[in-house]
Amino acid sequence: MKINIPPEEGDFYLSESGFRVFTEQYHLKRGYCCESGCRHCPYGYDPKTNSQ
Repeated sequence: MKINIPPEEGDFYLSESGFRVFTEQYHLKRGYCCESGCRHCPYGYDPKTNSQ
C-alpha cells in the first residue's frame, strides 16, 4: 500500500536545475522502491535491468 509521506527537513534538496531531489532518508521513511531510478535509492533499483 502506497502512502503519502510529507517531506520534512533533510528529506530533499534542490538541484542546480531547481528540481527536488529526495534523499536516502526520505526513501527509507517511505518504505518501498518506486522503480523510477531515483538518484539516492537505498533499495538498489537498477533502471537498466528493471530489477532491484
